[in-house]
Amino acid sequence: MNMELLVLALVVLFIIVATVKFKMHPIFSLTIAAVASGFLLGLSPTDIMNTISEGFGKTLSGIGLVIAFGTVIGIYLEKTGSTQVLANSILKIIGLKRSPLAINLAGYVISIPVFCDSGFIILSSLNKAISKKTGIPVMVFAISLATGLYAAHVFVPPTPGPLAAAALLEADLGLVLLMGLAVSIPVSLAGYFWARLIGKSLKGDETVDDVLEKEEFQTSIKPIQAFMPLLVPIVLIAMKSIVNYPTHPLGEEIVFHLLDFLGNPIMALLVGVFLALSLGRKVPAKDKEGWVAEAFKQAGAIVLITGAGGAFGAILRTMDIASLINLESSSGMGGLLIAFVIAAVLKTAQGSSTVAIITTSAIIAPLLESFGLVSAMDKSLAVLAVGAGAMTVSHINDSYFWVVSQFSNITVKTALRGHTLGTLFQGIVGILMVLLLYFVQ
Repeated sequence: MNMELLVLALVVLFIIVATVKFKMHPIFSLTIAAVASGFLLGLSPTDIMNTISEGFGKTLSGIGLVIAFGTVIGIYLEKTGSTQVLANSILKIIGLKRSPLAINLAGYVISIPVFCDSGFIILSSLNKAISKKTGIPVMVFAISLATGLYAAHVFVPPTPGPLAAAALLEADLGLVLLMGLAVSIPVSLAGYFWARLIGKSLKGDETVDDVLEKEEFQTSIKPIQAFMPLLVPIVLIAMKSIVNYPTHPLGEEIVFHLLDFLGNPIMALLVGVFLALSLGRKVPAKDKEGWVAEAFKQAGAIVLITGAGGAFGAILRTMDIASLINLESSSGMGGLLIAFVIAAVLKTAQGSSTVAIITTSAIIAPLLESFGLVSAMDKSLAVLAVGAGAMTVSHINDSYFWVVSQFSNITVKTALRGHTLGTLFQGIVGILMVLLLYFVQ
């Protein structure tokens, strides 16, 4: 085996073992992997440090603030009860008869700014209450919610994983957002259909606490107010891609410059932050004084992991991986499949979708040109192929698996049958959607 290829295999194995067996934080495992790779590849200590610093800084220059702002939006939606408002409004629109679908879509929407673990904890109380009203088994709701949350988590910015992948693969964030919506909605619905198929044969906790009998979450926030911090940034980022389309459909005058500026992810998320802050205007200052600090604490870890992934990727770019594994003749579709498989292996091995996305993106970034994935659309689809792999599969080494099982009061065996197989089904649907978009573009 070529020495450089052996180095790549060893450092990836190190990341998996360090994370799984020794519980090392990904920031340390990725940084150590970057330094070790540099020495094994024969780089000088100075070159190693310069490459790591440049990779770290370049990766975070565009998305550090975006991740921080997105986390603030999520915290305010969670703390003000706006997530409950979103869920209840979707339930009202779709109706109790189709309530599992409503729960699935509510999870999907809420997971765009809120981490899927938190989203499940917040909304899991609805599962039992609605199950009692409708007579539909509670496990149908649990799996519908879990899979809906998971779909947006790996595909739709400003969720940290897709943001990090877009930065590492130098993809257009607006296109990643638009294509991410196109892929993730069918993936979310695939989770709903799986829930309807398997949920009735699984046994969960059917008891309902008195607190869950409340018809409404008591808050003065209106649905439109709860949706605005989510929808406005998404629309602004999407509009930036539209106005920058080569034909310039909205011209090149003031509208172009305004939307190009406001559609920058940093500005779009900043607008979302102000809309989110308005949700807490009736909350006493003493009660909300720690919210932003809590958000930045959450964001800090994700930002540092992303930067460490960028540093690792920068070291890997110093070797010609494509020629090492003879990928010159690989097609774009084959490249997307390779990205999917690498991410799926890393996800299944070490549990974290975000770490799988960042590590895989660092590995495949030098390969995109060899795959023929050079256009803006190609790079956005590469991001989504990595995302599809990073949800395949969620099992006992994934914290989300335990959140779903514990808050649904189900056994490990039941969670493996319902949740884990559901994420496998979703991952397959996700990569098929990515390949379809690549084929028809």
